[in-house]
Amino acid sequence: MARQNILVYIKQLKRPVFATSEIIALSGKSPSTVTQSLNYLESQGLIIKVHRGIWAEADSRVSPYSIIPFLMPQSRAYVSFVSALHLHGMIEQIPQVITLASTSHTRTVHTKMGTFTIHRITPQFFKGFDWYRGAGNFLIAQPEKALVDSLYISAYKSKQFGFFPEMNFPKEFRFSKARGWAKEIPQAKIRCYVQKKLEVLFKKC
Repeated sequence: MARQNILVYIKQLKRPVFATSEIIALSGKSPSTVTQSLNYLESQGLIIKVHRGIWAEADSRVSPYSIIPFLMPQSRAYVSFVSALHLHGMIEQIPQVITLASTSHTRTVHTKMGTFTIHRITPQFFKGFDWYRGAGNFLIAQPEKALVDSLYISAYKSKQFGFFPEMNFPKEFRFSKARGWAKEIPQAKIRCYVQKKLEVLFKKC
């Protein structure tokens, strides 16, 4: 496949991040042919291989959040825990990794654009999220749900997400909404733990 041809397919997607599978579908070429062409473009400095099967145009300023939909093509994930709290302005410290919630198994994914830690939550509790700022290209937990998600994980892993030395609660934050999310945790023991932690935070604010 000529280099010019594959660049045309990349431009057709009208976004800087794309997957090998998308170029295969657009071009109708074999996976091996497309992969070889993409590797060639990378060697020429035109694109960057972000992770297995994920690419980005080299001359674009791509947010690491934009690759989230490509990391887990078979299941959805949304930004939550400390990453979501930071994006909502509730904590100032920038997390070293981007934290995601998913019904898939817990794991860490290292890419050229950042490190992502995926935490598994029960399917019944996989909700309370929307597109970032209503029109972004990744999903993010509501502020109240991000806090409850953090406390939820801290019940399993006491050293993670359970302590917030400096927490800023914006005017639109509603503890009543956070309490509502806590009530929806299906595991009684975890639900009780989160509710107690939530009340401690409420008294401090």
